[in-house]
Amino acid sequence: MTFRKKYNCFEIIKKSINKNNEPICVWGVGYIGLSTASFFAKNKKKAIGFDIDKKLISNLNKGKLKNSDFQKWLGFSIKNLVDKKNLYFSNKVSVIKKFDPKVHFICIPTEKNGKPYLNILNNIIQIIKKNFSKGLIIIESTLTPGTSEKLIKKYLYKKLNNKEFFFSVAPRRDWFVDNSKNLEKMDRVFGGWNEESTLLTKMILSKVCKKIHPASNFEISELVKSFENAYRHVDIALANQLSLAYPNLNVREALKLVGTKWNIGTFYPGFGSGGYCIPVSSKYVIDGSSKQKELSILKETIKTDTSINLKIANSIITQGFNKIAILGLSYKEDLKVHALSPIIPFVQKLKKKRKSVSLFDPFYNNSEIKKILNIGSFNINKDIKKFDCVVYHVNHKFFKKQKKNILKNIRCKLFLDNTGEFNNQKNYFKKKNIKYKITGASKWI
Repeated sequence: MTFRKKYNCFEIIKKSINKNNEPICVWGVGYIGLSTASFFAKNKKKAIGFDIDKKLISNLNKGKLKNSDFQKWLGFSIKNLVDKKNLYFSNKVSVIKKFDPKVHFICIPTEKNGKPYLNILNNIIQIIKKNFSKGLIIIESTLTPGTSEKLIKKYLYKKLNNKEFFFSVAPRRDWFVDNSKNLEKMDRVFGGWNEESTLLTKMILSKVCKKIHPASNFEISELVKSFENAYRHVDIALANQLSLAYPNLNVREALKLVGTKWNIGTFYPGFGSGGYCIPVSSKYVIDGSSKQKELSILKETIKTDTSINLKIANSIITQGFNKIAILGLSYKEDLKVHALSPIIPFVQKLKKKRKSVSLFDPFYNNSEIKKILNIGSFNINKDIKKFDCVVYHVNHKFFKKQKKNILKNIRCKLFLDNTGEFNNQKNYFKKKNIKYKITGASKWI
């Protein structure tokens, strides 16, 4: 008798995976969880999303997304899926329990204030254990190496040994600004607690993901996300270190040429990394290691990444600018995500020195900017002429469309470009007697 027939729970979960009308449950419906639920629903597998945010749940059950750019990344509208009841959302565990899902994707934040944070993950594992008698648990959130083993020992060891539950780690790779890099198209890594867990995970992921790569176990797949982001973290920090080490040369140009080599990526100096993944990745790797002294490169990476924006602020302060306008709060273009945005400590530093700072971002209204930064916003067309320093932080499509108006209306003494978008207008700035600096160029800081 094969193990597939021997263990009844395995067969029950397998049948549930193959029946499209039996739903998966997605715990946490931010960008990651919502895309998981949406892509499964699109591929005819019913999906239920859980989140504690009542307003978010209400909007999603009407087919409304946070912003239109997220829908462009998805490549389809969720409204039709919601209307057909193939996609449903709730903030009540009791409602999820009635559907009795056999597959649980966990997509909740595992960082808080720039550090690994596991309280929410612990709570979700306990909720699943308490309310469901069997199932496959797949963690999509980024984890500190060693986290899964601790979770299993604390909550799931007995249930896993008794074959009541199965467990896998399948970290997400996402680039929400490029539709060619979505859940269906990107390579996917996963690994299970045992052979059955890996087989079940392969079955469910194959419904959506075209390219999947099984690891030998969950401990290896757990390493992948933090390792790959730590690589990028080091590259970003190195670009900034190089620009500081060679202040009189155009390091940005040199790095652009470096990127023409077939096996090297292109990273430019700037305000540092942001978002949920890269800024915390090195901390995940360090925290999970029993030999942290061997990770000196990552420790220096963290120092550089968290200090470069403060060095930029000091440069602006030293040059005597008093009214600073910032274009862009999001850490990445065309996303409403300000988690660990390097602009936040940048603003705090300027405010501490009693500089007048205002920010405009098309994805955030005045009250949101006030709540996040405790500063005001401004009209990009009417008010931008009032500032003596303009910081162009992120390259939203909205800003690109407003480029002519921005150039027409600015009266500043310094325009600091973090993206290179205005590099071709250097002569225009010169004619208007505006000092144009692009991050990483000669004497930019």
